[in-house]
Amino acid sequence: MAIERVRSFFKEQGIADRIQEFEVSSATVQLAAQALNCEPCRIAKTLSFMVEEKPILIVAAGDVKIDNSKYKAQFNTKAKMLSPEEAEMLVGHVVGGVCPFGINEGVTVYLDESLKRFATVFPACGSSNSAIELSIAELEKYSHFIQWIDVTKLA
Repeated sequence: MAIERVRSFFKEQGIADRIQEFEVSSATVQLAAQALNCEPCRIAKTLSFMVEEKPILIVAAGDVKIDNSKYKAQFNTKAKMLSPEEAEMLVGHVVGGVCPFGINEGVTVYLDESLKRFATVFPACGSSNSAIELSIAELEKYSHFIQWIDVTKLA
């Protein structure tokens, strides 16, 4: 199970005890915000796309959506999200639990500028009923991202 991969990853970092698991689903921004009792904007949603036949992840704030023109300017291609099957196979997590931790080899992670306005955010941990609160510096450290990008707009 993907959450076990994430738990193992965070155990190596010494923070596995910070993973929160819920009795209810946290598969969407709204559900995660309810489970965590926080504003939806602080949910760090991880979106999966295909760029040049390689999977990428973009971690963004819960209150934004992909801006197609910014995305095309950044990646020189149209935004094409992975299907749920592709996400599970290529990234290693099911939709609803996709996160930038404990992922398959060859997946590139980007962090969207929309996250920088928060001290802490809540990304998922590989399942549709989990999250972890991380500072932006911790998100940078643990996500192994390659760069900050600006490809979103307020939803």
